[in-house]
Amino acid sequence: MTATMTTPDGAGSPGGAGSPLVVAVTGGAAGIGGAVSTALAAHGAHVYALDLDEQALAGLVTACAGSPGRVEPVAVDVTDDAAMAAAFERIGADGGVNALVCAAGIQTYGTVDGTSMETYDKVMAVNVRGAFLAAHHAVPQMRARGGGGIVLVSSVQAYAAQQGVAAYAATKGALLSLVRAMAVDHAAEGIRVNAVCPGSVDTPMLRWAAGLHAGSEAEVEDVIAGWGRAHPLGRVARSSEIADVIEYLLSDRASFITGADIKVDGGLTAGNAVELPEDES
Repeated sequence: MTATMTTPDGAGSPGGAGSPLVVAVTGGAAGIGGAVSTALAAHGAHVYALDLDEQALAGLVTACAGSPGRVEPVAVDVTDDAAMAAAFERIGADGGVNALVCAAGIQTYGTVDGTSMETYDKVMAVNVRGAFLAAHHAVPQMRARGGGGIVLVSSVQAYAAQQGVAAYAATKGALLSLVRAMAVDHAAEGIRVNAVCPGSVDTPMLRWAAGLHAGSEAEVEDVIAGWGRAHPLGRVARSSEIADVIEYLLSDRASFITGADIKVDGGLTAGNAVELPEDES
């Protein structure tokens, strides 16, 4: 992807032909969001990284200091409508965005009867309300700029859940429905909306989850390696591999893709758990 998104007539390209990519990335300081911020800045984009972790935002800015693009940190709680409105008002004063990536998310564990309503409300607020609010404030800016691209980070848990992730899986399924609704609503305005659905990705959140099952750093690596073996490619993904797909979906090369959910899962959902016995003959 280049710093200016070009297509013959501008259709499907954020902001139209020749427009620089100006993107807001929620959860943009670390994990998949941090990888997206870094990758887009490396290709010349103007990135507004929205995150609650001010220390991580400062680290991102330092890491991207030599990039052709620019990263601006925006410390904000994505679940707070007033705070998000203020953040996008600030962004709008600079011209507004023509791209949005919603990567903010938290992982929770529990069945429906084992999950407290406080936990349920929190994961729904971050994972779903946060994406809804970001789009709510970004779409008018995209409309004013003549179009845009939106990518929501869902999960393979939207298709097939593991045990004990009832609330988390519900949020990821909700994001896919939100993608389809927005894609239909805003296609005529030149705004494309898609989702990526990763399998296991080596992020701080994954390492936190692995730590729940391990007593040492070495055991964390063993747990992650075990999760990786569940994927036909035999490993977990790197954050940069998810960022590459998101970068593509925001580019003019994906100008006829909207309302789609792209699995980036190393083949995890392509198979089933049944294994044939080895032939000992």
